Amino acid sequence: MSVMLKAENISKQYRLGTVGTGTLSHDLNRWWHTFRGKEDPYLQVGGVNDRSAKATEDYIWALRDINFEVQQGEVLGIIGKNGAGKSTLLKLLSRVTAPTTGSIKTRGRIASLLEIGTGFHPELTGRENIFMNGAVLGMTKAEIKAKLDEIIAFSGCEMYIDTPVKRYSSGMKVRLGFAVAAHLEPEILVVDEVLAVGDAEFQKKAIGKMQDLSTGEGRTVLFVSHNMASIKNLCSRVIVLQDGCKIFDNGADEAVSFYLGMNQASYSKIPLNERTDRSGNGKVQIKSVEILNKDYKPVFEVFSGQTAILKIELQQNQPINHQKINFAVNFRDHFNNNILSFITDEMGTDFSPLKYQDHFYLKIPHLNLRGETYSLRILMFEGKTEMENLLDGINDILKVNILQADRWKSGVVNRKDFTAILDAECEFILDNK
Repeated sequence: MSVMLKAENISKQYRLGTVGTGTLSHDLNRWWHTFRGKEDPYLQVGGVNDRSAKATEDYIWALRDINFEVQQGEVLGIIGKNGAGKSTLLKLLSRVTAPTTGSIKTRGRIASLLEIGTGFHPELTGRENIFMNGAVLGMTKAEIKAKLDEIIAFSGCEMYIDTPVKRYSSGMKVRLGFAVAAHLEPEILVVDEVLAVGDAEFQKKAIGKMQDLSTGEGRTVLFVSHNMASIKNLCSRVIVLQDGCKIFDNGADEAVSFYLGMNQASYSKIPLNERTDRSGNGKVQIKSVEILNKDYKPVFEVFSGQTAILKIELQQNQPINHQKINFAVNFRDHFNNNILSFITDEMGTDFSPLKYQDHFYLKIPHLNLRGETYSLRILMFEGKTEMENLLDGINDILKVNILQADRWKSGVVNRKDFTAILDAECEFILDNK
């Protein structure tokens, strides 16, 4: 495998509050230092790219000292919170803008889809824009003609192909833009979050096309997305950015777990034993809660329909009757509505063994929740599940990230929504008479 793209110590600095890199005095100062063979004085200043913090300096580092290589046929994912530097990095790699420091080396043509309608002229028709984009990528007119029908068919915009692009919806622009970028045989395809604008059917088609490009044709793909299911399904390797710096670079599963773990860590700043917002008489308290996969390894996310295991550790402060213990475990939406509940008195669970051990597991063979971030509430009772019998109760113990998945094995990923999916053998039956 050959290296198709290499980024060496690339950084990007911007000046806050003005258009351009700085004032005339700053530009003259830069020139004077360069003339004397000295370093740009403004490379020594600049705040961290934390969008939530108050600016204390005139300059900001959108990216700082990024290094990585991408091999031929590799699909590299780039993830991070809003403002982490993902789009800036793609713009540097696509030559839209130049790095402040460092260098980028590439082999072959780069096709980019960074924003809705990137590179389209609104007054030109879809067909004319295909030829214009192809010419920009270095394709001859004959090469573009050979791919034209395939591009139009893939985009699904055939009815409007001779209509000016200014009359296209945002979804149609994304469809046509991706079709052009993917079919004009680039060695490196760069795709930003724009696919989120398309409908579910087109997203599935686009993901399939990117997989074909990498595995079947040996093309290199750089993919930015906030959809962790797409990242895990498509990417062989993922970089995590935070405040303009690369903080993780590994396989897709490891990187997604690391990224979601960052979010979980920032959420669970207060240990359970220090929570003062809990209810109950405190005879027994919940000490810790973990999410495990089917192999009993800690995770921070679960694909819709997959096995999830909750490990719940307890701390006994006073004697109780363990035969009378009951639990209610609730998965809740952001309005604190219970979407899915497991209540042990309904299930006939016997907790007598807790007299001799300090933890237990709730194994859910199919966690049938649609893709969203749920909060977990656990209530523990001595006797009936009534509030006067409450031993301990904590809201928002942790966040549970459910990733979208093809739950029904139909080829269609389920929608994002705070709802449960019926876990039963059901089907639609059509009367063929």
